[in-house]
Amino acid sequence: MLTLFAVIVSSYLLGSIPTSILVCRVLKGMDIREFGSKNAGATNVYRVMGWGPALFVAIVDGAKGAMAVLFVSRIAIGQAALDPGILQIAAGMSAIVGHSWTVFAGFKGGRGVMTAAGVWLALAPIPVLIALGVWCLLTFSTGYVSVGSISAAAALPIALFVGRFGLQSDISNPLLAFGCVVGGLLVLRHRANIGRLIRGEENRFGKRESGKVRK
Repeated sequence: MLTLFAVIVSSYLLGSIPTSILVCRVLKGMDIREFGSKNAGATNVYRVMGWGPALFVAIVDGAKGAMAVLFVSRIAIGQAALDPGILQIAAGMSAIVGHSWTVFAGFKGGRGVMTAAGVWLALAPIPVLIALGVWCLLTFSTGYVSVGSISAAAALPIALFVGRFGLQSDISNPLLAFGCVVGGLLVLRHRANIGRLIRGEENRFGKRESGKVRK
């Protein structure tokens, strides 16, 4: 059990690396949580600082999830009395929780979309690519990143169910359950966005903050 504990803690700390906060502090000496939507995620970095920093943040946040599944989980593989797939799920979930509630920033992190995408690219790439397609379609057709993210979160467990029961793909019950948990968590993390969408106050994709970034 000590090795399982090491996987969970290590994955949580890896996920907790506050990429957007660090990048904005290094580049502009600013706290991204004080600008735009005040969310510590790639979308808000784009609104405040542009494509370059936002793309870097998105890639690193995704890599955190993938590395937890592919590498950190190996700490316990062959040593713990658990299936390797369960260990990977535990590592992935811990990374997502770390990103969403990072110990390095007062337990206030990003929505977890990119880290979850990295986790699922490592676990089950086809379902997450389907979810990515849904994200692209809804984001660019509606103009709202939140609509794309919420829809992709819902599409992930649906894609897993279709793969398991419709196409007889090799998707285990724990993986299916994990997909439902992650999808539900991501929707829950967007509850403030849902409120703004209902009120018509949500910012559209492409809208940049101007004149508000400290030099």
